[in-house]
Amino acid sequence: MALRIGIDSGGTFTDVCLFDDATGEVAVWKVPSTPDDPSRAIAEGTRQGVERIDRAPRDLAYFGHGTTVGTNALIQHRGVRTGLVTTDGFRDLIEIGRQKRPDLYDLQADKPPPLVTRDLRFGVAERLRHDGSVETPLDESAMRAIARRLKDADVKAVAVGFLYGFVRPDHENRARAILLEEIPDAFVTTSHEVAPEFREYERISTAVVNAYLGPVMRGYITRLAARLRDLGVTAVPHLTQSNGGVIGFDMAARLPVRTVLSGPSTGVVAAQAIGAMIGMRNLITFDMGGTSTDVALLRDGEASVASEATVHGYPIKAPMLDIHTVGAGGGSIAHIDSGGLLKVGPRSCGADPGPVCYDRGATEPATTDANVVLQTLNPRFLLGGRMPIVQDKARHAIGALAEQLGLDVMSTAQGVISVVTANMAKAIRVISVQRGHDPRDYALVAFGGAGPLHAARLARELEMKTIVVPRHPGICCALGLLLTDLRADFAATQLMLAEDGATGRVADIYANLELQARAWFAEEHVADKDQRLRRIVDMRYHGQNYEIPIDLAEGPVTSGSLGQLRVDFAEAHRRLYGYAAEEEPIQMVTFRVAAIGAVVKAAFRPEPDAGPDPSHARIGEREVWFPEAQGFIACPVYDRDKLKAGNRIEGPAIVEQMDATTVLLPGMRGRVEPYLNLILEMP
Repeated sequence: MALRIGIDSGGTFTDVCLFDDATGEVAVWKVPSTPDDPSRAIAEGTRQGVERIDRAPRDLAYFGHGTTVGTNALIQHRGVRTGLVTTDGFRDLIEIGRQKRPDLYDLQADKPPPLVTRDLRFGVAERLRHDGSVETPLDESAMRAIARRLKDADVKAVAVGFLYGFVRPDHENRARAILLEEIPDAFVTTSHEVAPEFREYERISTAVVNAYLGPVMRGYITRLAARLRDLGVTAVPHLTQSNGGVIGFDMAARLPVRTVLSGPSTGVVAAQAIGAMIGMRNLITFDMGGTSTDVALLRDGEASVASEATVHGYPIKAPMLDIHTVGAGGGSIAHIDSGGLLKVGPRSCGADPGPVCYDRGATEPATTDANVVLQTLNPRFLLGGRMPIVQDKARHAIGALAEQLGLDVMSTAQGVISVVTANMAKAIRVISVQRGHDPRDYALVAFGGAGPLHAARLARELEMKTIVVPRHPGICCALGLLLTDLRADFAATQLMLAEDGATGRVADIYANLELQARAWFAEEHVADKDQRLRRIVDMRYHGQNYEIPIDLAEGPVTSGSLGQLRVDFAEAHRRLYGYAAEEEPIQMVTFRVAAIGAVVKAAFRPEPDAGPDPSHARIGEREVWFPEAQGFIACPVYDRDKLKAGNRIEGPAIVEQMDATTVLLPGMRGRVEPYLNLILEMP
């Protein structure tokens, strides 16, 4: 019997999802995270998870893992001492950037500090032209002198990024060789290796981030691999990438920049699979955890992939799912700003000490405390009884906030929820309304430990009519690890007009990219029948500065396929910007290949209809404070594990399970569909 495990390492909890291929049984578990070394919690979660179902680690046939190690190191600036070597005269490029202010009207806004201090940035004589011809050969003696200075400075990593290095990598490769001769233990990253595309600032920034995180991720992966071996895990472990696919540990150690959105991406993958199962293809995902909320839009069943993003202030040119994040989570701290207004987040109480109701010494109220006071959350315990809750301490903390605002305790608690809801609605409008999509045409998929708790308020704010709460919402990212494929992305930048005469050049570019993809398939031992290639072209009107990714049809590159590219680009441009410039020439900029290696995934079976009566799942009643009534309303409480396909619930109601709590507002209706997802309908 094949047993598969997905583990998502979060800031507060490490989530475990086990799937038995033979029986279709899903088992979930949570263990406290160990921020000092996340590999300890992962190993412990693996051990506890398999023991709970009377299995052994050796029974695992697949091991998938999502991590925030790279993201946290970047946020907290806990990477290694890093050097940068670039073309002479461009050493300050990563600090100058694009001369954009983080906030257009804030003249005092701070930019994030450069990851390489100026004393560790060096320019070396070399120059390539845009066509790859050599204008100035690399000065190897100067390069060697720089390498020795970096060694004397005790750097642990070095990024190499030369102008037009993506067109011809000879100079970057030679610089890398010299660095490794002089500093053999250094982690060296070349820009063409991580981002073989134009725009030198973003490309070099990506190389710097990769180098900065490299030794951190390599050390983490080494420790985790050793712990898994000691535990008896024989399955080849895989790590999630920001693009929603997984890669082996070796590639993740070489290219950690591709894992900065490792955790959130698998939640989107899980939502995509759930949508396909239940026949809902237009979805907005809502993943609310302890520290932040991640949202993404799936149109016609597909999540969009961005070719670059700014992560915590640092541009990264690497394929990643188009996920928008805001600092709104269960641990977000409520406070009064200098103007006397109530604010929530982005500061978080974290896993330790956690919210005030955890009774671990915190004094500032968090979103979780507001929910405990309102009793939308169980006022006595969480995690199915494993975590005791002290409601009186939460009420006292919210009361202190209420005194400052001149409000009563319950109105203040509800105010915290309203502010958090507004923050999350703003995030969803960024990925929907601002990109030409009406959220009312989409269903909201709520997951994460706090997603189902806040989904109803959020849907009402956005006038969305349907909410999908997965069977195991609190571990949806871990579940996504059992539903995702291997994936790697390859790219090449060559500017040319999208005209029929370009067919030969485009065909040659894709032939080279597909060779790289086939080599990767061989490295990952992907069988021919499991290989799939997707071709994308970044396009723009001539003279524009931003591109739109457009899929290129399968098969030979012909004048017909280029003609369809132009049609599809005009349609995408019209949807995004409201118009299409029919007479303007269209330019192709960057050519991409997504190489996807299909793996055996968890397959879920529908359950027989048990009828509408949910009384067998009712476990009690709780008074819950609702602003609609300006008071408490008695709500039935249901055990999610006991609900069966076909059961129907009328709001107001509470649905509890080990990993999440779902709130149904007055007038809402809920039904359990055959795959045991809970579908909520707004009145």
